[in-house]
Amino acid sequence: MNAERILVIEDEESYRDSLAFLLSREGFDVILAETGTRGVEQFQRHGADLVLLDLMLPGMSGPEVLRTLRERSDVPVIMVTAKDEQVDKIIGLEMGADDYVTKPYSGRELVARIRSVLRRQAAAHSAIPDEPTRLSVGPLTLDAERLTLTKGDETTALPPKEFALLYLLAQNAGRVLPRHVIIERVWGADYYGDTKTLDVHIKRVRARVEEDPAEPKLIQTVRGVGYTFEA
Repeated sequence: MNAERILVIEDEESYRDSLAFLLSREGFDVILAETGTRGVEQFQRHGADLVLLDLMLPGMSGPEVLRTLRERSDVPVIMVTAKDEQVDKIIGLEMGADDYVTKPYSGRELVARIRSVLRRQAAAHSAIPDEPTRLSVGPLTLDAERLTLTKGDETTALPPKEFALLYLLAQNAGRVLPRHVIIERVWGADYYGDTKTLDVHIKRVRARVEEDPAEPKLIQTVRGVGYTFEA
């Protein structure tokens, strides 16, 4: 079994060197990049199972790198920031980060978060039906073989977690799914990150399926409980 590959994009040499040692010792295949531009190049050349991305980078900033990665891939991204401000965390999550850690962090916590995010990514894929399945509900058709959403004449490929979330809701149309059930089914039972991740993904899915995402008709919020899909 090949080692999972971690791309570390970090401009501080001391952190970069310690991460290379720590993650290699934990059995990961580690690729290093000292700038955002170099990080994107390394990802294009070698790929990665997870990206550890410093938010404060010279030149091409962390948010720019994250935006570029999200245009091309659903690879899990953990942000690393020296700022312990809620706004930075929320912005990063809204841009597509899967988790965050704040400097200084412990090596043990970081490894635990990396393994958790990788398990959640695997869980998101496993939440998608294994057999080729087409699900039609309301104005939508979901193709689990191609991870595509068809609405009217338009077909769009979705990232795995967005597809798994939409498929779960559509498959249970008319039923209210509690937040903890959705998180467990899409992100895995061991997920311990910020629950705002679910809200961020709901926002993205609504942008794809609703005529007016500000006044959703299909994906309804059940205050204090969770979400329901109304066909």
